[in-house]
Amino acid sequence: MTKIFETPLYPYVRHADQSAQPPVRRKVVIIGAGPIGLAAAIDLAQQGIEAVIVDDNDKVSFGSRAICFAKRPLEILDRLGCGDPMVDKGVVWNLGKVFFDERQVYDFNLLPEKGHKYPAFINLQQYYFEEYLVNRARELEQQGAPIEIRGGNKVIEMTPHADHVDLTIGTPDGPYQLQADWVIACDGAASPARQMLGLDFVGRVFEDNFLIADVIMDADFPTERWFWFDPPFNKGQSALLHKQPDGVWRIDLQLGWDINKEEEKKPENVIPRLKAMLGDDVQFELEWVSIYTFQCRRMEKFRHGRVLFAGDSAHQVSPFGARGANSGLQDTDNLCWKLKLVMEGKAPESLLDSYDDERIYGADENILNSSRSTDFITPKSEMSRLLRDAVLDLSEHYEFARPLVNSGRLSVPCTYDQSQLNSQDMLDGPARTRPGSPCPDAPVGDGYLLNQLGDAFTLLSIDAEAPDDFEVDGIKIKHLALSSADMESDALAARYLGMESGAVYLIRPDQHVAARHQQFDKDYFANAVRRAIGKSV
Repeated sequence: MTKIFETPLYPYVRHADQSAQPPVRRKVVIIGAGPIGLAAAIDLAQQGIEAVIVDDNDKVSFGSRAICFAKRPLEILDRLGCGDPMVDKGVVWNLGKVFFDERQVYDFNLLPEKGHKYPAFINLQQYYFEEYLVNRARELEQQGAPIEIRGGNKVIEMTPHADHVDLTIGTPDGPYQLQADWVIACDGAASPARQMLGLDFVGRVFEDNFLIADVIMDADFPTERWFWFDPPFNKGQSALLHKQPDGVWRIDLQLGWDINKEEEKKPENVIPRLKAMLGDDVQFELEWVSIYTFQCRRMEKFRHGRVLFAGDSAHQVSPFGARGANSGLQDTDNLCWKLKLVMEGKAPESLLDSYDDERIYGADENILNSSRSTDFITPKSEMSRLLRDAVLDLSEHYEFARPLVNSGRLSVPCTYDQSQLNSQDMLDGPARTRPGSPCPDAPVGDGYLLNQLGDAFTLLSIDAEAPDDFEVDGIKIKHLALSSADMESDALAARYLGMESGAVYLIRPDQHVAARHQQFDKDYFANAVRRAIGKSV
C-alpha cells in the first residue's frame, strides 16, 4: 500500500514560465493539488477556462484521511467525469447502526428511496480519490483542455491587485514570478495563502483527542457505519468503524483531553486498544495511525478581491458527519460557473459575492451541525452526559427519540433558501425542489436526470411547453423537455411536480434550482436568469 504514497503523480518539471520576462499572466492559478483544488481545475478546464495548479508536493496525501463521500459530491464528480471510478473502487453503503454500551439501540438508512444513480455514501481512501482526480486532469490535458499541474511549485509570496494577483513561486531551480487574473486557494487547513493575506478563522476549538487507525484485516463485519457511545472497550468515550477498499478498516477512538499524542500513536499503545475492540482472535496490521483534534471555524469572508478560498482553507469542521471534503467539493461547484461568467464578461464581478453569501451559509450550517454532533458525542458536564444517555436509552425502544441522537449528522447538500440569486417561487410544488435547492436525481429514460442537465443553465420543462431557443443577455439557455407519462417510475413527478400537472424550472449550472413556474413565462424566466447571474431586476 505504501507504493501509492511514494510514486510522484506530478513530478517537478521546469516550465518555460520560470524564464519568462516579464512574468507570464495566467487566467486562474489554483494553490493546492488536493481533492478541492483538483476538482476546481477540472471544472474550469471542462468549460474552457485555463487552470494552473501549483503544489509544493508531487504525490497523493499520506494516509487515508477523508474517506466518506456523500451522494451530492459524487454527483458533482460525475459531472467532472470521474464519479464512476470512485464508486467502482469505493465501498458503497447506505446503512448505519448506533450502539450504546454493548447494545444496538437502532439502525438507519440514509437513502431509503429508489431512483438515484449514486448511493448515499461511498468509503474511499483520499489517496485513491486524489489519484482518480489527477487521472481525469491528465485525460483532459491530453484532449487539449487548458489544465496543468505543476508539482514542486510552492507559492511563497502573494500580492493582490485590483485586476490581478502577483505570485512568487519557489521551485527546486529557484523562485520565479507568475501573475494570475484570479487565484483559488485550496491549500488546506493551515493555508499559507490565508496567512500571506493576514487572515484567520473565527469559531470554536475543541480539546478532545481522537485516534485514527487504518487497519488491514479480513473481517466479516457488514458494510455499514457503526458508531458506539460508551462502549465496553473504550469506556466513557466513543468509537467508530468504517470499511474501506482493499480490506482496510477505519477505526476512530475517542481518547479524551489530556494525553501524550506521541505516546498514544506508538504501535505498542494502539494495538491493545484495537484488540480490546476487535477481539484477540482477529488478526490485523496497522497501515496508518494519527491523532487529531479539530475546530469548527471559518474565515469571515471567502472572497478577498481576486483571491478566493475554498475547502479547508476557508472553513474547518469536526470529522463527525463527513462534512470536510464533501463541503469543499460543493464550494468549487458553486464557484466555478460564476467565475467563468465573470471572466467571459457575461456577469458582473459582484456575482462572486454570492459565492461568499451562499457558501458561508453552507459553512455555517455545517459548523452548526458539526458542533452539535461534537457536544452530543463529548458531553461537557455530568448533567449533559445524563441527558445524552437518557436519549440513547429511549432511542432503543421509541422512534421519537432517534432524531435526537447525534453521532454525526451526515453530510447533506445545502439549500440556499436566502440566496439573492433565487427568484420568487411560482409553483406550489414539492419543498425539496424549491428555489435554492440542489436538484434531486431521478430516472429519465435509460439514464438519469442530472446527467442530462449537465453544467449549463437549463430550462427543465415537465409536462409543459418551453422554447428550445431561449437566450438572455448573451447566455443561451438549454431546454430539456420531459414527460412524466414517459417515465417508468413516478420519481420525476413526485420530486418535481407534486400535485401540479406541469412545471418549468430554471436550473443553474451547479444544478441548483433558480426559479420555477407552472408554465413558461418569458418575462419571469428572463428576469430569473438575470437575477441568477447577479444582475439586479
